[in-house]
Amino acid sequence: MVNKGDIVTRSSYNHDLLFRVQAIQGSRVILYGEDIRLEADAPIEDLKVVQTEELKRRKQKAKEQEEYSYRLFRQDYQLMRQKRDYEASSGYKHEAPYFQLPSRVLHLDGDRLYLKKCIDLYEQLGLQVHGVHMNEKEMPHQIGELIDKVSPDIIVITGHDSFSKNKGDKGDLRAYRHSKYFAETVREARRKVPHLDQMVIFAGACQSHFESLIRAGANFASSPSRINIHALDPVYIVAKIGYTSFMEKVNVWDVIRNTLTGEKGLGGVETRGLMRTGMPYQSEEYHEQQHQDTEETRPKLL
Repeated sequence: MVNKGDIVTRSSYNHDLLFRVQAIQGSRVILYGEDIRLEADAPIEDLKVVQTEELKRRKQKAKEQEEYSYRLFRQDYQLMRQKRDYEASSGYKHEAPYFQLPSRVLHLDGDRLYLKKCIDLYEQLGLQVHGVHMNEKEMPHQIGELIDKVSPDIIVITGHDSFSKNKGDKGDLRAYRHSKYFAETVREARRKVPHLDQMVIFAGACQSHFESLIRAGANFASSPSRINIHALDPVYIVAKIGYTSFMEKVNVWDVIRNTLTGEKGLGGVETRGLMRTGMPYQSEEYHEQQHQDTEETRPKLL
């Protein structure tokens, strides 16, 4: 018996990936990847419900991969921070406390559970995010209003996708489940903000039509080799852009090297960072001391 919400694998694919049962339509079952942004369908007899011990083993392996990627990014972040400290202090010659203007992220996601995972990671990485769950087909109609509301520096347009060779070749956009809607959403966003360095866009999911998303105006997209991408990959791309100084260009390889998928699943164009540094930074203690000093030196009326 297979029920909605069950975690299953497909016998015809040698039980390679974990899927969550999203819907049952007669003898066909709609599946969402548990850790990858893939939507698929399969006959119910092709599915096997994953037992508890097997699920724990697979989940532990996936968690180890995610933690490894997170550690790599933290190391990268520390190097970027040291560089900012060096530049802000003129090579450590002067003590120069500075502040940073964080980037605002608008994340549209076709999967509610993936969105929650991504928001948790954004918060771990110290990024401000406005997350919105909606069906991929609705994204082109909603993006303009959301841009007006949020005024984002970075937009993530993602959810589920897949390529079906039965519907056409890899160059045919009609052979993709949601790539058409992702591309339309990117174009609508670019009508609002045309400049690639003023608002950075990531678009796509598993097996998405990479070329059409880049042509539509995305800075980064999936999937050049039409492979599956991990649910958290967009967050690492956003974090790299968000923590790089706007004075620097970000090399595409530097962006994707700490993702879980790599260059076969992710690509893009050179893009400027979005982190802006300012000075001086004055803490609340500083303002309190200034107020106290003013009170002490104020002339007294006799």
